[in-house]
Amino acid sequence: MASSSGAFSLLLGLYKAQLEPVGGMSGREPEKARVGGKSFLSQVTAAWRGGSILVTGLNYRGLSAEREQQQRKGKCTSQTTRQMAAPVPWACCAVLAAAAAVVYTQRHSPQEAPHVQYERLGSDVTLPCGTANWDAAVTWRVNGTDLAPDLLNGSQLVLHGLELGHSGLYACFHRDSWHLHHQVLLHVGLPPREPVLSCRSNTYPKGFYCSWHLPTPTYIPNTFNVTVLHGSKIMVCEKDPALKNRCHIRYMHLFSTIKYKVSISVSNALGHNATAITFDEFTIVKPDPPENVVARPVPSNPRRLEVTWQTPSTWPDPESFPLKFFLRYRPLILDQWQHVELSDGTAHTITDAYAGKEYIIQVAAKDNEIGTWSDWSVAAHATPWTEEPRHLTTEAQAPETTTSTTSSLAPPPTTKICDTGELGSGGGPSVSLISVPVTLALAAAATTASSLLIW
Repeated sequence: MASSSGAFSLLLGLYKAQLEPVGGMSGREPEKARVGGKSFLSQVTAAWRGGSILVTGLNYRGLSAEREQQQRKGKCTSQTTRQMAAPVPWACCAVLAAAAAVVYTQRHSPQEAPHVQYERLGSDVTLPCGTANWDAAVTWRVNGTDLAPDLLNGSQLVLHGLELGHSGLYACFHRDSWHLHHQVLLHVGLPPREPVLSCRSNTYPKGFYCSWHLPTPTYIPNTFNVTVLHGSKIMVCEKDPALKNRCHIRYMHLFSTIKYKVSISVSNALGHNATAITFDEFTIVKPDPPENVVARPVPSNPRRLEVTWQTPSTWPDPESFPLKFFLRYRPLILDQWQHVELSDGTAHTITDAYAGKEYIIQVAAKDNEIGTWSDWSVAAHATPWTEEPRHLTTEAQAPETTTSTTSSLAPPPTTKICDTGELGSGGGPSVSLISVPVTLALAAAATTASSLLIW
């Protein structure tokens, strides 16, 4: 493969050779000019289609010594200018486009499919530059970005302590020609740990499902294989259309005493692992939580809450396989739950609620005879009924009343009689409150004393 600068020089030479008439042809027919026995366009086309241009072995016909000297000095004679007829601009564009295409092809066009390689997180890896010699002058790139030369050991790329960020497309180029030698698509990850496997029947007696997951991510693709045995019979595990880590098995024999065995294996490019569980049919029965749990206050009952719910919609036959329910509730101000187990029905009235306190209520379900309790339902919130506060009339809004003259000495509502023990008690200044009749008597006595002094 020729270098990009050599390819461009050759194309430029071919273009200039085209301008010289061959065999008496005038400059008005440059498309018929020939180089080395072939037309200029045919050689350019051949070079373009081949993806490479041979520099040696070409005979530039029609170029005189004087013309070659002018080319080296970068001069252009008036004769050359006269020979550049109308097709010359088109030919110039064709030469430049072909040169650019050759350079781009050499630098960017992949010449081989990238080699896919998986390496373990935290390990060291050495990437060879294809079949290039160890001492070849190369440049490495990752995802189009040049890598530092200090990462090279000869022509090999050395990466220490692989991290997830090291994943990417690595490419090795010849340093001068940018010829692509080799590509590696590197994936950094981990081998799988033992998977977590569980099976459950929430649609009893139709069937059950099994689900699985890895305790830690591997960061690379994993392949799972599930096998279900009922005794010695292999059962079909249908993949869930929505959840990729779940499959469904239909019961073939109800109330069977033969155990089920479910095995799962997981593998990726870095390792393999497996696990298995064995169980009886009735031990995996677990309904879904009850639905539409609603709590309401009971009018005129400040300590009651009425709770209703519905049987889970996934339970296929509640008539033949009835459920019982377990209700728990507590006020938000406390952490301790109160519980009520109900053998049937989908409603319950709480009778010991704290008045005016908000409550949280949840319900669980279980088959009457087999299996385990479901998870708790979505929580419902409610506050018991409270009496509407009555409108209180203030003293300022009370209507004025007229007081008739009586012999009673009872004080009016706006007065207060204090005994002598209360007057002057306390640390602060005290105020004496005297009834109206006493005040009038003192005033009369003062008037009588004044009259006696006058006399």
